[in-house]
Amino acid sequence: MKSDSEIPAHIAIVMDGNGRWATGRNRPRSMGHKAGLKSLRSVIEHCGNLGVKILTVFAFSSENWSRPQQEVSRLMDLFMRALDREARELHENNVRIQFIGDIGAFSPALQKKIHRVHAQTANNTRMTFNVAVNYGGRWDIVQATRKLAEECSLGLIKAEDINEEMLANRICLHESEDPDLLIRTGGEMRISNFLLWQSAYTELHFTPTLWPDFGPENLDQAIAAYQARERRFGMTGEQVRKSTHLGISA
Repeated sequence: MKSDSEIPAHIAIVMDGNGRWATGRNRPRSMGHKAGLKSLRSVIEHCGNLGVKILTVFAFSSENWSRPQQEVSRLMDLFMRALDREARELHENNVRIQFIGDIGAFSPALQKKIHRVHAQTANNTRMTFNVAVNYGGRWDIVQATRKLAEECSLGLIKAEDINEEMLANRICLHESEDPDLLIRTGGEMRISNFLLWQSAYTELHFTPTLWPDFGPENLDQAIAAYQARERRFGMTGEQVRKSTHLGISA
């Protein structure tokens, strides 16, 4: 990898492959999710050591409810237990934890834990860890649009005044920089309804490594690939190189 100054500030990850990892070992799919949690611990720690400021992971999509009920139940149970154990350790390491998605679909007990963890870690500054649960990129855009529609109906704004910035300010993670790098493990080459608005100019990295086998070395490889790219944001390569030479961020 290059210097620390070129470490992506915000990394997003689609953690795919837990079930296939377990199936390949003739184990229940729930074992894959437990193994995936271990990988997540090591990746969070490595991100903190590298100086990554924001890590956002796709933990449970709005489409995951269609999975077998037994698997969903075990996922919820694992999530409940992980909130107690993992959140405590992250809080001790000065990590801020946020949740994005339709939290209201979860049980009252789980909602209570989510809100408690969010409040407990709100003032931590080392790194922000965003967990997308019952989240979908299309849902995110719709809920932001609904907020604008409600404001229009109340006469707070005019429809003709709505622009990209106004919508962006109502999208999840609006207070954060958009992801610089989005990693998907497990071999699939799509982002599966994850951070659709926020990832307009995000660099994508796909790896065949299943999530439970993904660790710090794999993360370093993804970051090295990111650092080798030229991010143009609609400009020409010559413009980017000139702005970089002048010390201007693209």
